Amino acid sequence: MSLIPASLRSFSWGVIALIFALVGFGLVVLYSAAGGNLKPWALSQGVHFIVFIVFALMLSRVPERLWKAGAFPAFAAVLALLLAVELLGAVGGGSRRWLDLGIIRLQPSELMKLTIILAVARFYDMLPAGEIRGVNALWPPAVLIGFPFLLVLTQPDLGTATMIAAGGITVVFLAGVPIRLFVSAAAMFAAALPIAWSQMHDYQRNRVLVFLDPESDPLGTGYHITQSKIAIGSGGIFGKGFLNGTQSHLDYLPEGHTDFVFATMAEEWGLVGGVLIIAGFLLLCRWGLRVAAKAPTRFGRLAAAGLTTTIFFYVAINLMMVMGLAPVVGIPLPLISFGGTAMLTVLMCIGILMSIERDGKTSRSGFA
Repeated sequence: MSLIPASLRSFSWGVIALIFALVGFGLVVLYSAAGGNLKPWALSQGVHFIVFIVFALMLSRVPERLWKAGAFPAFAAVLALLLAVELLGAVGGGSRRWLDLGIIRLQPSELMKLTIILAVARFYDMLPAGEIRGVNALWPPAVLIGFPFLLVLTQPDLGTATMIAAGGITVVFLAGVPIRLFVSAAAMFAAALPIAWSQMHDYQRNRVLVFLDPESDPLGTGYHITQSKIAIGSGGIFGKGFLNGTQSHLDYLPEGHTDFVFATMAEEWGLVGGVLIIAGFLLLCRWGLRVAAKAPTRFGRLAAAGLTTTIFFYVAINLMMVMGLAPVVGIPLPLISFGGTAMLTVLMCIGILMSIERDGKTSRSGFA
């Protein structure tokens, strides 16, 4: 008989240890980015993490059937919050993205990254298998994804809107919708690109143009990317050493504690540090895909796969952005970058994944 209670043994301790390792490394980087001080970033980040990881562990105890039952109501509630942002939202930095609730500033678009996946997964869970190859398998998810995508795009927040669309489309793809329907939808999207380009803000168009020609404006729009690549390249294989970064400490690297924290890390820890972070996230995604593969229900498989790809998109887009392989769209590196929003979203994803994993184990043991 084990001395450890079954409720504690059921947690995915290996994944929890991996999360602590990633966040711990991030705190070290934030400590260095502040010139060797816990304030203003590392201490606050650590406190946020403790609160959020407890919340994620609480989510892991929620049965999968409740996620399934609550998928559409949660989507409708978050969509209503997005509409409220348009009418009553607080403006900051030229964007209208938050609802000021007095004690916190809520950003509903972050919650939509989760609820769009649960809602689309729930739709395909309800769809009869015989209709998966028809048009009816495509247009309802297109509406589900399209409304929040357009609302977030008008805030404007291109990065979050892209994440919402990517997460939802991934679930559509994994559900088994025929490729020909995707090709038709992609052709319609390509035809609408000129209209989308005309509706983009000047700074958004400049980011795309700088991505296509990084050397066109190295001291203006391309300054972030130029300094980021200098920081990453100057780190070499083993880096300049802890607290010895120059690009970040001398303020050449903008946003070195948020969106470009990977460049701050790579300057001091080099290629070795970068490989460790990437390996950590790959292990996290591998665990998520295993949860999806072993989930006993269609909803569980689609939701788990969608949540895992959301984590993957966070990491992939941020790394491509800081290396100049994608336009700068304001996506932070989750669990590493300073800021509670992305950390909360990713930890909620992990909490729901743990919930699906726990239900899968219970189901399998029930048949044994």
